[in-house]
Amino acid sequence: MNVTVKKGRLTKLSGLSNLSDTNLLLTITIGVFLLMYVCAVVFLGSSFLKPQTFFNLLNENAALIILSCGMSLVMITGGIDISVGGMTALVAMSCAVNLDYGGGSVGTAILLALGIGLAFGLVQGFLVAYLDIQPFIVSLAGMFFARGMTTIVNASQFNVQNEAFQAFKSIRIYVPGMGAYNRLGVYVPAYIEPGVVVALAVVILLFVLLRWSKLGRSFYAIGGNAQSANMLGINVKRTKFLAHLLCSVLAGIGGFVYFLHVGSGSPSHASGAEMNAIASSIIGGTLLTGGVGNIVGTFFGVLSLGTIKNIVSSLGLDDAWWTNITVAAMICLFLVIQSVVLMRKNKAKQ
Repeated sequence: MNVTVKKGRLTKLSGLSNLSDTNLLLTITIGVFLLMYVCAVVFLGSSFLKPQTFFNLLNENAALIILSCGMSLVMITGGIDISVGGMTALVAMSCAVNLDYGGGSVGTAILLALGIGLAFGLVQGFLVAYLDIQPFIVSLAGMFFARGMTTIVNASQFNVQNEAFQAFKSIRIYVPGMGAYNRLGVYVPAYIEPGVVVALAVVILLFVLLRWSKLGRSFYAIGGNAQSANMLGINVKRTKFLAHLLCSVLAGIGGFVYFLHVGSGSPSHASGAEMNAIASSIIGGTLLTGGVGNIVGTFFGVLSLGTIKNIVSSLGLDDAWWTNITVAAMICLFLVIQSVVLMRKNKAKQ
């Protein structure tokens, strides 16, 4: 009886420790984002003060927000999935071909995107969870397969001409009272695209899942210590399977949101998206070792990544390598911060 009580107490303390680490990293992420944005406003002009500048940050990164949220789920369990970029390209190309050459509708394109994500999730989740193959190797194979299949579906880039899709793509959700006057003195209302609504809904749903559901707590427990989680009655294999399944389904959703934003199919689409998703998760406070992470932090991680890219572009440094250098510097900064948090955590245990 005493042993059970001690285990429960230890589990509770461990949960509080993880929660504390998560909140600390989340606070740092939000603080860095606000600091960058304020510096951009002060030193780079008032364009960053325009509401549409911030909303464009959301419009351009809606798909990445969804991909990064799925990546965070897997990383919290101690895994990784580098196939999400390839899946995004495959979804975009498949939907484009379905709409223009297959006589499909927007509804069938959405079902196709979900089907691709579900298929990848079932296969990769089974290989990782039940055959105990390393997630990196499984998702690496998934990435190559998705990129190859994208080229097989169609090897050329083309813009979708389907009228129903174009009408859906052109939908704008205007934000009351958030517009601005242009140089001609005409008032232009601020807007967001439908993909942003989907991305925000995903953030909210996953935040609730991780914060208050048994499955969410199981993700953290497995990432913290899989053996201890198994001793506490958590089905480790099933939980890992569900994490990879959710990540792939979200990649399917993110792929359609990406397709809705760009309106075309191409084998080169979403190149490097998996790396940006991993970077956003790290910047958002998700530990590579698992057990610590926050979906809200991932959301601000994506915004931070987008903001630093806009700052680099505003400075006139349009070469891709300048962007890569700044992103690398941000990742290194947050990895150092995470290392400090882990050191503090280990000292507290001693």
